[in-house]
This record gives sequence, structure tokens and C-alpha cells, in this order.
Amino acid sequence: MRESIPAEELFNKAHAVGQYYGFTPLSMLTVKKRGKQRAKPGMPEALSSLSLDSTGETIASFLKQCQNIEFAPNPRQPLFIWHTNIAPGRAAQKKATIQFHALGTDRALADAVIIRALIALTRDLFHEEPVVRINSMGDKETRARYARELGNFFKKRAHTLPEECVACAKHDSFAAAELAIARECADDLPAPTEHLSDASRKRFEDLLEYLEMTETPYELARSLISRGGIWNDTCFEILAGGRRVAWGSRYNDLARHFFPSAPVSATGAVFSIASEGMALAKTKHPRLRFSFVHIGDEAKRLSIRLAEDFRRVRLSLTQDIGIESLTEQLHKVERRDSPYLLIMGRKEALEGSAILRNRKTQEETTLPLAGLAERLKSFA
Repeated sequence: MRESIPAEELFNKAHAVGQYYGFTPLSMLTVKKRGKQRAKPGMPEALSSLSLDSTGETIASFLKQCQNIEFAPNPRQPLFIWHTNIAPGRAAQKKATIQFHALGTDRALADAVIIRALIALTRDLFHEEPVVRINSMGDKETRARYARELGNFFKKRAHTLPEECVACAKHDSFAAAELAIARECADDLPAPTEHLSDASRKRFEDLLEYLEMTETPYELARSLISRGGIWNDTCFEILAGGRRVAWGSRYNDLARHFFPSAPVSATGAVFSIASEGMALAKTKHPRLRFSFVHIGDEAKRLSIRLAEDFRRVRLSLTQDIGIESLTEQLHKVERRDSPYLLIMGRKEALEGSAILRNRKTQEETTLPLAGLAERLKSFA
């Protein structure tokens, strides 16, 4: 298990993963807004009353940068963004962070894409199969119900549990639960998934279905708990060599502090590792040869699985897996000006094929999905 990774390697591999899974670098969005004079608001005052853990602070800083460049997500135009504290041409931070976020969509697809991107990054960096642990803490209704169950649990078992756990439960039942888990005395601790509201249960089931349909390995972890008022619904962690390297969750309530004009659905994760050296100065990336657009759940699921095939052969391709609107996907294709367009709808997904269109001649070729990545190399 590597304890430290060169900054340049972290940056390059995060950039590649982001490209194939449809995450735009925050730095690219920032460049587009550069030069415009505008007031930069400070951190929302309400955050001072919240107890943010290190992950919460990292995500709050990311949201502040989004707010500064006036990028506001919405259901029609969600934002899938990756971000890092590694600055090309500068010495690495002692603790490097790489973040993947989906803003503006409540679909379980967003969580699934982030988890797949983290799995790909972890595999690349540590050359081993990561462990994905996942749980759901539910919405506000669920968390309130679960907090009462935890309170009753610690009261009933006060004579058998460590005194520090019982004392902690009087002030914060979630913190007490984490403490009991760490002390390995919580085998019969109530599970949050047993108290999910109907909406939260449906959302969790949708995510598990996405993971299973895309053959994404995971394990249910009833002992994985998110506490604090900023997290909701799904929470997950990525382990490599038995050590947590990434943690993520839904954070709708935190996002609302930065985008108060309308409720914002948001999910994200932070990968962290010690770093060294520096990344090379920014270089201009060549125009991507292929843009992949897809319509419908069947095509989205296949596109998640195909991303690894494209990465393996280093195909000059990008896609926007999390964006459901075909119109918005095509707008992005126009801005990238890729020579080739790869198209998959429900019909193609069920038939195991995709349509390759030459954007200059409008000539179309239907290609089977088996061996697709290798076939596309011949057009590159």
C-alpha cells in the first residue's frame, strides 16, 4: 500500500478518470469566468453553527468556489465536476485531495457514477481491487427517527456498554454510535436502513440496482454512519489495503447554503492521500476524437461499464454519463467539436450496438458493443 503518491501522477490519473466518466475540471469552469468583475461573498453565516468534519470543510470550500464563479446547477443542466488541490507548476500539498461531485440531480445514477470513478482512480493508483462499503442514513425524517432509536438503545444497555459511550449518547447519539462501533461493542446497534422513509428507501434501492446492473462490487455496511446536519441518504467509503482512501455522501442541506435561490440536490466524495513533488505546468489537451451520447437507463448503465474499456485502450473519448438530456449532451458535443459522435439509445442498448457518426460527412456506421473500444481505435 503506497503511503505517498507523486502529485503529477495524481493529477494526470484524476484528469483521465474525469474525462471518461463525464466530470468537468472545476479549473476549466473557472477559466471561462476569469476576468469578470464581481463581488465574492464570504462563507454563508449559517455554516458557523454547523459542526463540519474535515470532509465537510473540503466540500464547503469547493461549493464556495462554485458560488464565486456563479455556476448554479439545476435539474435541466446538472453539473458533474472534479476538483483537486494540486496546482500544476506548484509544490504538492502534504495532503492531496481529489473530489468528484454531481450537483443538480437527485437520480441514483449520480451516486453510481461517482462511486465508479473513485473505484477506477483507486485501482490506477494502488493497483489493487478496492472495497466499496455503502449505507444510507436517510432524509431528515429518517435521521430523526433513527436518533430516537439510538437514544433508546443506549438507555436500555447503559449497564453493559462502555461508560464513555453512554455519556456521549446524552449529547450526540450518532457520535456515541460511532464510538461504540470503534470499541467493537455494537453488534446489536440498530441499523439506519431499518428506519428509512419511503422516499429514502426507494432512492437507496435505485442506487443498489444501478451498482448491480453495472457489475460494480460493493458491500452493505450497517456500521458506516454519517453524522452532523449536512449529510443525507447515501454514504459510502472506498478502502484500499484495508485503509479508507475516500468518503462520500449526499449533502443537499450543505449545498442549499451556497445556492439559496432553489433547492439543490448534491452528492460528492473526497479522495485523500499524502503527496510529493509537483505536477507539470498546464498543457493544452488535444481535441477529443469521440463524444459519446446516450439516452435511457439501459444505455446509461452500459456506458458506465464501457468507460473502463475506453480507458484501457486510452481512446480519445469523453462522455457525460450523468446528464440525461440529449439536448444538453449535444450542446457539449458542439463545444468540444469532436470529429466523431457515438450514439446509443434504448434500441441500441438492447441490441448490443452503438451508432458511430462522422460529424463532417454525417455518414453513420452501426458497431457491436463487443470489442467496441478496439474498433474505434481504427477511426482515431
